[in-house]
Amino acid sequence: MHYVSTRGHAAAQNFSEILLGGLAPDGGLYLPEKYPQVTGAELDQWRGLSYADLAFEVLKKFATDVPAADLKALAHKTYSAEVYRNARAGEDAGQITPLRLLEEKDGGKLLLQGLSNGPTLAFKDMAMQLLGNLFEYTLAKNDAKLNIFGATSGDTGSAAEYAMRGKKGIRVFMLSPHKKMSAFQTAQMFSLQDPNIFNIAVEGVFDDCQDMVKAVSNDHAFKASQKIGTVNSINWARVVAQVVYYFRGYLSATTSNDQKVSFTVPSGNFGNICAGHIARMMGLPIDKLVAATNENDVLDEFFRTGIYRVRKSAETYHTSSPSMDISKASNFERFIHDLLDGDSERVRALFHKVETAGGFSLAGGPGSDGDEFAKIGRFGFQSGKSTHQDRLATIRDIEQRYGVTIDTHTADGVKVAREYMVPGVPMIVLETALPAKFNETIREALGRDAERPAGFENIEALPQRFEVMAADVAQVKAFIASHTGL
Repeated sequence: MHYVSTRGHAAAQNFSEILLGGLAPDGGLYLPEKYPQVTGAELDQWRGLSYADLAFEVLKKFATDVPAADLKALAHKTYSAEVYRNARAGEDAGQITPLRLLEEKDGGKLLLQGLSNGPTLAFKDMAMQLLGNLFEYTLAKNDAKLNIFGATSGDTGSAAEYAMRGKKGIRVFMLSPHKKMSAFQTAQMFSLQDPNIFNIAVEGVFDDCQDMVKAVSNDHAFKASQKIGTVNSINWARVVAQVVYYFRGYLSATTSNDQKVSFTVPSGNFGNICAGHIARMMGLPIDKLVAATNENDVLDEFFRTGIYRVRKSAETYHTSSPSMDISKASNFERFIHDLLDGDSERVRALFHKVETAGGFSLAGGPGSDGDEFAKIGRFGFQSGKSTHQDRLATIRDIEQRYGVTIDTHTADGVKVAREYMVPGVPMIVLETALPAKFNETIREALGRDAERPAGFENIEALPQRFEVMAADVAQVKAFIASHTGL
């Protein structure tokens, strides 16, 4: 299995060669030359597997250069009940991603797939824990070091830091938008005192942080001299790790391979739902992939109109589902590459236009950059939008009807999912986080605090360690260079 850039000017590489990096040298994102396919016979064989064994079966299709025994050991080290121990009441932690039936209506089923049982109570743990183990394994084999540079709107940062803390040969430099995460998210990151963890609070929004990560990734000399790697979802290994739980959700919701399911995914950066797109391209019987956005509705606008229009920092809303406060979806380029049938030159031109003109249109007609929006249906995408009042109402409704408390992002997903339910096709909403991470809004919706797993009772009161900086690439690079020990 070899990987190529969405922009076409980078040499093909294997899984291990792209694992520690982020952007391809030409500024594009890595994709396999060809998506591996899954047969019905394989799906039948996978139905009874543990999550760790299922992860191994999926991952070995992509990491063909990693010895199978090593990859299987890494999957079992990652996906254990000990690591994913924060299951809700009534759920079995050993399932890793338990499926819960929320409601049946007019022949349609709405299910919730629990992805937030890991150490930081968010779905990002599902990929980040594997990434931490893969990084440590690869670095040890080569007696190498890595400085991870990433950006977070809330959950990626803590998931990365908890996965990498104490790992030999790894340091983490994480950017986050200053004072724009929930109090729990902020404390979860900034309270870490591990000497290999560095938190930088940027005076700006998440898109400013993400732009700096891309700028550093594109500075090839600095990247090489400082041994920079990334854990954001531009990293292919992180996306492919997320593919696994789409297979688990499908296999848990169906009894035979002639059935289809749909997934609704709270989406800001397009990484999570991109993994669903990849699973569908591999042959998983997915009917619809529904992107649920908050007030920052760049993706909803595209899937309704064919127009991709990024917002400036000043136009990006600070909302009560802050992990989706994103107006420039970094993984979107992977889908556009597939939509354009792999035409890397057009992909390169379109995303150059994003940087220079703020977007592009594939809607057809005068002034557009193409008419591929007419083909969007074959990929199964739909979308919808949720607002603060919507998520408050949804949190209250799910609590009152089913006795289940959901977080704000998952509420966005449930609200939009209900708009697309059809008879005979189960609709699975991917849970984003446990509600304790967004207690301010839970209290507003329900008049009480969210329950907290053991060990997180007073996290906001812990001492915090972080640096505040302007959105200045040179300043951030200087900080990294002075703290890497290289």
